[in-house]
Amino acid sequence: MDKRVFIIAEAGVNHNGNIEIAKRMVDKALEAGVDAIKFQTFISEQVVSKYAEKAEYQNENTLKTESQLEMVKKLELSFDRFMELKRYCDLKELEFLSTAFDLDSIDFLNGLDMKVWKIPSGEITNLPYLIKIAKMNKSVILSTGMSTIEEVRDAIEVLNNNGCGDITLLHCTTEYPAPYEDVNLKAMHTLKHKFNVPVGYSDHTKGIEISVAAVAMGAEVIEKHFTLDRNMEGPDHKASLEPNELKAMVRAIRNVEVAIGNGDKKPAQSEKKNMAIARKSIIAKCNIKKGEIFTEDNLTVKRPGSGISPMQWFDVISQTAVRDFEEDELIEI
Repeated sequence: MDKRVFIIAEAGVNHNGNIEIAKRMVDKALEAGVDAIKFQTFISEQVVSKYAEKAEYQNENTLKTESQLEMVKKLELSFDRFMELKRYCDLKELEFLSTAFDLDSIDFLNGLDMKVWKIPSGEITNLPYLIKIAKMNKSVILSTGMSTIEEVRDAIEVLNNNGCGDITLLHCTTEYPAPYEDVNLKAMHTLKHKFNVPVGYSDHTKGIEISVAAVAMGAEVIEKHFTLDRNMEGPDHKASLEPNELKAMVRAIRNVEVAIGNGDKKPAQSEKKNMAIARKSIIAKCNIKKGEIFTEDNLTVKRPGSGISPMQWFDVISQTAVRDFEEDELIEI
């Protein structure tokens, strides 16, 4: 590949509203070798109405008696805490990213000088939000979970028309965890060919193999949820990797991206030394006297491959032996 896959460790709200847990997540993400860690910045009352219901997976992993607003409020970090978290990431030399979920949070994050804005799937139809992000004139990574191709096109047009030209699209299935049969990785190719932009994958499946497969299929960005412990209380922990799994995913992705190569079909440097060992040559099938005619009865094909190639078989047949050859000796002409 021309450039390394950009791997985002999605901490999201898996800090459970605790800054110390968030900092430990930074440490573990750094240890895993990711390129960036991403959080979620929001003012709960500006994102969720008091009448909003929780998703099925949220009900399964949190208190059933609390509303979505009550659940989200417990996961909120203040702007001051995010400033502290940004300083901590800078200290550790790990890129800090956070997704804003409301307009005030966009203004706040703009002051933290993020290089990239990540737009989540749920905001792809939020026109005022898209316009405000676009006017930041920064690179955008746009997740496309739950979206039709027309909705993706509309969002791209809004971003482009308001000053954002550098867009990467992430294919995504917005379920936690996402069933394998709903992943549809080929849609990533559809996005790339339809909109002629870099593409990647935001992975909500269990395990690491789908992210690795996405890289093999051309993903330039991988985003994956992680947690310190899947047994922690909270909506997203169960669909997240633990630190050792995140580290294994990064290692697998780095191996795969190196293995993808440049597409030229020629002997690799490491295999050239094996050509003479594994290939075959034209060999004397029995003792042959000088002056004898080479025939299919006195010639055969065997290893090593350091003599005349069997592809020249019919060029050798009917020629005259220039000297005596012992059985199994390489033929010369």
